[in-house]
Amino acid sequence: MDQNSIIKTHVEKPEKFKGSDFRRWQQKMLFYLTTLHVSNVLTDDSPSPPTGVTTAEGVTPPTAAQLAEHQRAVETWNTNEYNCRNYILNALDDSLYDIYSTITTAREIWESLEKKYKTEVACSKKFVIGKFMNFKMVDTKSVLKQVEEIQVIAHDLEVEGMGINSNFLVGSIIEKLPPSWKNFKLYLKHLTDDMSFEQLVLRICVEEDNRLNEKADANSLEPSANFAKDCRFRRGQGGNNGGNNGGNNGGNNGNNGGNSGGGNSGQANMVESPNQFVAVIQTNMVSNCVDWWIDTGATRHICNSRTMFSTYQKVSDSEPMFMGNGSTAKVEGKGKVKLQLTSEKELILSDVFACS
Repeated sequence: MDQNSIIKTHVEKPEKFKGSDFRRWQQKMLFYLTTLHVSNVLTDDSPSPPTGVTTAEGVTPPTAAQLAEHQRAVETWNTNEYNCRNYILNALDDSLYDIYSTITTAREIWESLEKKYKTEVACSKKFVIGKFMNFKMVDTKSVLKQVEEIQVIAHDLEVEGMGINSNFLVGSIIEKLPPSWKNFKLYLKHLTDDMSFEQLVLRICVEEDNRLNEKADANSLEPSANFAKDCRFRRGQGGNNGGNNGGNNGGNNGNNGGNSGGGNSGQANMVESPNQFVAVIQTNMVSNCVDWWIDTGATRHICNSRTMFSTYQKVSDSEPMFMGNGSTAKVEGKGKVKLQLTSEKELILSDVFACS
């Protein structure tokens, strides 16, 4: 198989033109026709007959060899014309095929398409500008994909002779970042050095990959295996030693230490078993906590702050609650409490007791 046959075999036929994106279709179609060696009929005229040779005695008629050569050239041109015309027609949508099939030559079809659709493209310049100015990124789609969409619009502006400055493009993309990227946008604005488009894309790619990895890690954790941030309590109310609180103080403050175990010094634990999950939220803790305190070793959820309940109902007759230090507390009501975990996930605890 010769080189030309290999090229023809691997050339992808353009999709049918349906009336939009004419410039892209035209470029693909011209490449396709060129690889098929028929594009010359779009610019060249049919071969003219030989005129012979002019001498002192007059004009010598063409030789038989010249006439034969001309005949072969005409036949080749006619074949290319026929093939090129039908290649173009077959690359048109059926609705357009019916319109342009009445035109007899490939060049006339080509020029007619250019005249109509290039004029429409020129009229759409204002729409391209509006499309760029009004483009807003959303959190529901990949930011990197949305940057690629902006890049395509910027390319269309450049093709129309309205190319934009690289720094302006970078700044525009930063401004169009979605709401959840507010902190990253602020970080980019504080960079003092100019950034190229490629550098911006690289930073966005790294940031998006990092966010996806964080979400994957968060989703892989069970509700019983979340870390809480440091929780600093008021002095004398569980901030110095959780174990001593539970062993010595008793009462409600004993809930703090009795469930947490000794030696934690107010630091959060990682819960190992869903069956042992308990979040003890005392009023004196919440006022000084950076985040939720998550602990192990109990089978009930207790919250002493009514404001933490999203739903709440009083309980008239109930058994007393037994604490980790052996004391008891009266259950006054129960309901649901929403925990905001540091993994940015929310955990809804049901049947949380409010004790006195």
